[in-house]
Amino acid sequence: MIGIFNRSHYEDVLIVRVHNLVPREVWSKRFDHINNFERMLADEGVTILKFFLHISKEEQKQRLQARLDEGEKHWKFNVEDLAERKLWDDYMNAFEDALEKTSTKWGPWYVVPSDRKWFRNWVISDTIVRALKEMNLKFPKPQEGLDTVKIV
Repeated sequence: MIGIFNRSHYEDVLIVRVHNLVPREVWSKRFDHINNFERMLADEGVTILKFFLHISKEEQKQRLQARLDEGEKHWKFNVEDLAERKLWDDYMNAFEDALEKTSTKWGPWYVVPSDRKWFRNWVISDTIVRALKEMNLKFPKPQEGLDTVKIV
């Protein structure tokens, strides 16, 4: 089975920090919570792949502008993103801290330069394929006696 978690798992050390929603002594403990949860998953045989899709501030500006300029992209635009953009440096500091504190042997981060979507997609797909190959997956053994079964 393959499961995908979005970034909400890490919001407790990003947004709450940047917006000072909870005190440092609260959100800083969450790094250990994240690591302990991921360690438990790994101990149970889960392969963890975490991707940080990094775009530059200039690329973000271009993508936001395209959402305004191109009518078919209006649905993607949220005016609140402009206020968040003003906090770019605070977010970058929070991301750097989160990546450093939650990149572990059992759950490493892959920081992917993502200004070019084709490159981002290649890095992610290549990393996933390599991980799947390392798992050495096999089909389950079939039931015995199937060679004698007849469907009527």
